[in-house]
Amino acid sequence: MTASTTRRTTAARSRIAAVGAIAVAGALILTGCGDQTDGNGSSNSGKTDNSAPLFSKLPKKIQDAGVIKVGSDTAYAPMEFVDGGKIVGVDPDIAEALGKQLGVKFQFTSGTFDGLITSLETGRQDIAMSSITDNKKRQEGLDDKGQKIGKGVDFVDYFSSGVSLLVKKGNPQNIKSLDDLCGKTVAVQRGTTYEDTFKAQAEKCGDKKLTIEAFDTDAEAQTRVKAGGAVADLNDFPVTAYTAKTSGGGNDFEVGGQQADVGLFGIAVSKENTQLRDALKEALDAIIKDGSYAKVLEKWNVKDSAVQSATINAGK
Repeated sequence: MTASTTRRTTAARSRIAAVGAIAVAGALILTGCGDQTDGNGSSNSGKTDNSAPLFSKLPKKIQDAGVIKVGSDTAYAPMEFVDGGKIVGVDPDIAEALGKQLGVKFQFTSGTFDGLITSLETGRQDIAMSSITDNKKRQEGLDDKGQKIGKGVDFVDYFSSGVSLLVKKGNPQNIKSLDDLCGKTVAVQRGTTYEDTFKAQAEKCGDKKLTIEAFDTDAEAQTRVKAGGAVADLNDFPVTAYTAKTSGGGNDFEVGGQQADVGLFGIAVSKENTQLRDALKEALDAIIKDGSYAKVLEKWNVKDSAVQSATINAGK
């Protein structure tokens, strides 16, 4: 997400915003509903497959439910976004492959990004899968100042990505790095590591003030850049590249500068739910081995972001 910190992280990571007119509009509607909207339209119960290779590894509560409840911010194409009333993208497709190994359905629900980890602490969701950067701060439940604000979460790392700036087509302000933002206004999604990156850059800019406008969704931040109210948005490179390619038929935005700060995306799980965490790790290794993971990444043109094996809390 940046040239130095990151969205869903300290290294770079996390989201793309929905870009097509339908995707953006649908995503905004769903995210506005908080954690209450089931974007897949599925029921609260799922079909279990007791014969699935890793079904026995799951906690009994999830075996009985037949469902893993997933919190996600679905305004982040191509990672997760709304198309035709359904939540689609890289993460839902990876989750579907994991489900075949585990014998349960992954039920995605749309919510705002900064509330996803809280939804794990309250038990509303079983996992959060939303291009979340794995970093020590999130693992330990710390705020920007290093103060303890939560229990923290564990991450099953499944995707590697850097960050980049999204600017208006033609790059009228010639933005190629964070240093080019001093004295200007930027837009970003609230609660992301991308916002942290902009805050750090604002301190670096000093008297040449960097004004930061934070929004509930990345789609809103993109709209601000498109309208000329902000010179740049910051996001994970796959998201930025996808948005630049698809929004307005490729006429709205472009990538400003080079990708930087490569980091890991992780599936967030409560630290108290180690059995589910370990089952997810085993399932991820299984789909990497059988090739279904690679097929998902190839489908969405993000194969360069593949990890070679599943890891836990490998983010920095």
